[in-house]
This record gives sequence, structure tokens and C-alpha cells, in this order.
Amino acid sequence: MDFGLLIIRLVVGLTLAGHGTQKLFGWFGGYGISGTAPFMEQLGFRPARLQAALAGIAEVAGGLLLAVGLWTPMAAAVLVSVMLVAAVSVHWQNGFFLPGGVEYTLVLAAAAAGLAFTGPGALSADAALGISWPGASAVAALAVGITAGAIQLLMRRRSPVEAAQRQPA
Repeated sequence: MDFGLLIIRLVVGLTLAGHGTQKLFGWFGGYGISGTAPFMEQLGFRPARLQAALAGIAEVAGGLLLAVGLWTPMAAAVLVSVMLVAAVSVHWQNGFFLPGGVEYTLVLAAAAAGLAFTGPGALSADAALGISWPGASAVAALAVGITAGAIQLLMRRRSPVEAAQRQPA
């Protein structure tokens, strides 16, 4: 079981960390902050450069923490928050399935949340440091992650033109 948890942590954590480096540095075919910021602006996240940086930092930090299995519930909460924001602001309008749907963000968030509840396993930094997380800590961390994502979504500001386009005629 511990080897299986390690595989899940590495794949999910490093995938999300890679997404973060796309936003921050333009690595792996990404656009960097300069290219990500206009997209964030279009989605209503302002100030856009700061929001692009925060999204990238959250993905890199949360992904790396999850990959090594350190502070696992908090890492999962950060990743659930980021995936919630991505699912609602970018993917929701495209339905469930790829291309463009919420299925990918949902799988990443669910895997991170699952790890918060199962724990990272014996092959993790948490285990090496003797840190164990009771089930209540997973619930609390994920509640914070969902709340943080919801607040981020509620703080979006659309331009007057976009808001008018969304209103029924």
C-alpha cells in the first residue's frame, strides 16, 4: 500500500508542480507570468500578475509537498483549492469530459483529497519525521481549501462588457 501511495503522490504532486512552473517560468510549454496574467485578467482575477504568481506558487508548493508527503493535509488543501478555482473559472463551461472539461481538475483534486484522508504512507517525509494526521485534520484542511477556493472565485471581477454579455437579454 505504501508504494501505491508513493506513486499517486509523485504523479499527482509533480504534475501539479509542473503546471505551476508553466505559470511561473514558462517551462514545459507554459507562458510564464507575463503570458498567464492576461488570461487571469480575462477570467476576472485581479491584479492579474499577482494572481498568476499566486496560482503558480500554490501549484508548485502544494505539488512538491504532496510529492514528498510533507504536511500532506495542507498540501492537499492547497491543491484542492487551486483545482476548484480552475474547474469553475476555466473548465466548467466545457462540460465534464476532455477536451476542456472538468474531469482532469476533478481527478487531480480527488486524488489530493484522498491522500489527505489516507495519509501519505510510510514512504513519506511525514512518516520519516514522525508526523501523523488524524482524520479530523484532513477534514479541517480540506474545508479550508474549499473555502479559500470559493473566496477566490467570489472575488473575481468581470469587466462591465463581460458582465453585460452574461445577462439575459
